[in-house]
Amino acid sequence: MSKQQPAPPPPAPAPAEAAPVEEKKPEKKQKPKAPKRRIQVYKLYKVEGETLSRLRKECPRCGKGYFMAQHGNRLTCGHCGYTTYTQKT
Repeated sequence: MSKQQPAPPPPAPAPAEAAPVEEKKPEKKQKPKAPKRRIQVYKLYKVEGETLSRLRKECPRCGKGYFMAQHGNRLTCGHCGYTTYTQKT
């Protein structure tokens, strides 16, 4: 007579742990962005009779058609980044 040994009992389940609590991150507030404004071309030139004059300085690197932006104490080219500083008089 051969006796078969009973199968070992299955392992005991792990003790039930409390479900992990997910911490909610505070939502990031997005700052409102100002809408981009395109420059009006008619504000860059002045027409006097038959003559046309440019009101803003042009970029020495980029050439004609690229105007320098006027800031508080400097002129800056938006295309290449060239900057010239003005002195207070």
